[in-house]
Formats: sequence, C-alpha cells, structure tokens
Amino acid sequence: MVKKEVIIAEELAKKQREISVSEFFTKNRHLLGFDNPRKALLTTIKEAVDNSLDACEESKMTPDIYVEVTQKAEDRFLVIVQDNGPGIVKEQIPRIFAKLLYGSKFHTMKQSRGQQGIGISAAGMYGQLTTGKPTRITSRISPKKPAHYYELNINTQKNEPEIIKECEVEWLIEHGTKVEIELEAKYQKGKQSVDEYLKQTAIANPHIKIAYKSPEGQVIEFPRATKDLPKEPKEIKPHPHGIELGILIKMLKTTKARNLASFLISDFSRVSPAVAKQICDKAKLDPKSKPEKIATHEADNLLKSIMETKIMAPPTNCLSPIGEELIIKGLKKEINAEFYAAATRPPAVYRGNPFQIEVGLSYGGEINIDEEGNDLIRVIRFANRVPLLYQQGACATNKAIVTTAWKNYGLSQSKGALPSGPVTLMIHMVSVWVPFTSESKEAIAHYPEILKEMKLALQEVGRKLAGHIRKTVKARQQTERANLFEKYIPELANAIAQLSEEDKKTIHANLDAILHKNLKEIIKNGESQS
Repeated sequence: MVKKEVIIAEELAKKQREISVSEFFTKNRHLLGFDNPRKALLTTIKEAVDNSLDACEESKMTPDIYVEVTQKAEDRFLVIVQDNGPGIVKEQIPRIFAKLLYGSKFHTMKQSRGQQGIGISAAGMYGQLTTGKPTRITSRISPKKPAHYYELNINTQKNEPEIIKECEVEWLIEHGTKVEIELEAKYQKGKQSVDEYLKQTAIANPHIKIAYKSPEGQVIEFPRATKDLPKEPKEIKPHPHGIELGILIKMLKTTKARNLASFLISDFSRVSPAVAKQICDKAKLDPKSKPEKIATHEADNLLKSIMETKIMAPPTNCLSPIGEELIIKGLKKEINAEFYAAATRPPAVYRGNPFQIEVGLSYGGEINIDEEGNDLIRVIRFANRVPLLYQQGACATNKAIVTTAWKNYGLSQSKGALPSGPVTLMIHMVSVWVPFTSESKEAIAHYPEILKEMKLALQEVGRKLAGHIRKTVKARQQTERANLFEKYIPELANAIAQLSEEDKKTIHANLDAILHKNLKEIIKNGESQS
C-alpha cells in the first residue's frame, strides 16, 4: 500500500511546472478587459492612448494623439495609435511591448495612468492570439537619431519578447511612437464605444488634441481647451499607516539604512527623528539596531507601534487633479448645456495612499434616455484622467451617486436608483494607487474614505445645481404667469376706462409697464439669490 502511494506521488510530481504570467493571462484574458470583441477593441486603444499621454506629460510635451481604426475583414481590425512624445530607447522597445508586468509605474508612488505594466503588452498578446500577427512599433527619440521599427510577439511560456523583425526606417516624425496591432474585434457606436472613450478622454484631459479616423472613414477632431500641461506629480515615499506586516518585513531586509531609526526616517514619508524615536520606544526596540536583524515578532510590534503613533498625513504633491476651471472647460468643449458646475475636494487618505475626488456637472441640453426609456442622468467616470466605461454598477462612484439625496437639489429620484433629469455627472478620482476591483481597471473599490469624499463632492455641485434650478424655474413660472396676465390686459384696461373715464390706451400702457417691471425685478432677485 505504501509503495503504491509513493508511485502516485512521484507521478503527480512530474506534472508540476511553473506557470508564466503570460500563460496565465492567455487563459484568463477576460481579467484584462479582452472578454469580448467589442471590448477588446476599446481596451487596445485605451492602453495605447494611456501610454502615449503618460509619456508626453512626463516629458513636458503637449500631447497630439492620432488614432485610426481600419476594418480588414468582417471580424478583424487594425488599430494605429501615434503620438508626438519622447519616443522609446531602442533596447527598451521589445520589453515594453512584448513582456507582461514590465514597466516603470508599479514601484512609483505618484499619480499616473498606467500602474501594472500589463496593458499594452496584453493588447499585443491578444492580437497575436486572435490573428497571428505581431505587434508593429515605430519609434524615434530625436531628429538626429534614426527611427527604429520592430515586429514583436510574446513567448507566452517564458513571458519574453520574440523579435520577428528589426530595422531602421525613414519616418517624417521628429520624435514619437506609433503602435500597430491587428486583432479580432467588433466596432459599434454607443455608450461603451471607441468614439465615446475618446470624447471622454478629451473632457478629462483638456490639454490634449486627438485626431480620430473611424472604420467608416470619418475623421473626428477633439481640439485642446488649454495649452497648459497638468501640474507634474512628484514621487513620494510610502506612508507608514499604509503598510502591512509582510511589506514591512521585506523593507527591513532590503533597506540601505544602517539602523532602525534612519530606516523609518529615510524609507517612509512624514517620519521625523522625533517620531522615529517615539515609534521605537513604543515597540521597545533600540533605534540603533540593524534593520535586517529585526525578528518577525519584533517587526509585528513595530507595526503596531506605527499604527498607534500619530503621524502627519502624506504629502499631496504626488497628485495632479484637473481643477474646477478646466473641468468646466472640458465639459463645455464636448457637451452643450445651459449650466455647468464643478468641485475639487481637498486631498484625503486611504490605506496611507493620498487621493482626491473631483466632480463636474452639466445641466440642460439633450436628455439621456436609457434602454428602458428612463431619463436617468448620464454618469461619466474617470480614474487618473482615464475614462471607465464598464462595470458602473460595481463602482464606488455609482454607490456614492445613488446614496446622495438628489431631491434636495431639484432632481427626481427613486429609492436606490440614479436621479432623473437632463444632467451629465462626471466623477474623477486621482491617486498614487487607484484601488480597482480587477486588473481590467473598470471599477473603483468601495473604501469608506473614498465614498465619503465622493458624496461630499457630489453634495457640493448639488447645491450649485439647486441654486440654478430655483432661479430658472422661478423665472420661467413668473414669465408664464406674466404671459397669461398679458392676455387679459386689454379687457382689464377697457373695464377700468369705463369706470374711471380715463384714456384706455394710457391705462393699457401703464398696466403693461407695471407687469414688465415686476417681472424684471423677480428675475433680478433670482439671479442674486443664486
């Protein structure tokens, strides 16, 4: 019996082998946003545009983005995204575009669109799987340097790039990058389309210019509303209140600091020498002890001490919000309405990560009718200036909107539902690390701190909307009453003339003047109240 068990164990052991990250996502591509052809097209463009915008902004270049989608067959499309950014150093091109979990953002504590180093490589891998065609990249870093052209595949067993072709080419662009991916996809207009994604990107990024050629051959331009680049976010160190035990132990083993006190001061933000001493004293640890010698139980005590110590909130220069003025400019550029409002909340913190919430609102214009015929408000969501077009119901933004009492601000709302009315509502979260619910980055997790800030921002624009509605509704009602009364002025003037023997025309003119004077006074009072 024992011998049989040993044989079975040995046979099972032979089947065990390492799984590469590329192999995993090949079988689970839905986790990255490639679960259907329509969504795959949008995800591919989104990842390429995000990379272009980050590259341009980091190099202080005003972004000019060109997007082209060409239908090659019934279910096959070619996506081209080109930018005027800094270009990519030749040696880096294969790893950036054909190796998953390779990038510069994952270990950086500052606001950026990309976070995981997966997106553009995953798009290329999806194209490779569905069409067998490699990703094509052309990039140039300077007019004095040649343009480099690559055709790349991903070796999914090793998660390494395979170079199909590499050469120097003639390219009229002085600096920038062009990505071409052929993939199985479906093009369709609507709320979750490429067209809508680019429109929303233009709203949240008023400093960019986008030229888009659709599969139908239509060229659409989204002009920039400002030439000013967003404030550059600065990299910060992790905040002590945002770490967990395993991370702390790893940091202790890998730090370059010579003692525990200097480790706390140099490897974290907002830890002064006095705070470091306080933490060590509470944990009953010697500030001069070597970090790598700290035992697990001592690290546990150190973490508890950190959590019990009052430490200043992390710095917020790592964030770059859009700002109320530019939110309104972005909305006006793409949405025709009668009233606009915006609110940017002060920075807050969740799990030691700084974040800010911004809300923009437009009222009037076209009414948004959903598939069931309801005139619910239109919600557009952003995270670090990137539109989120899927999984609205699972997003913290949806809960924040639904649980806000919109009846107080002049909109009708059923219990547990979005409010109704001719409103477009924009919610934007900026953070060094946005807590997405999945790798496809489509919905924000329901952290209490985030929900609280969202509701406060919504209430702020709600109060502005209520003032506008009170003013316009009151003025409209008074105008309707005045128009009704105006119909009876001739009869009233005639009756008064008969009773008073005054001139009928004079009485009519006086009544008309009184009516319009009162109407102007009501409108003026309404404007001052708003």
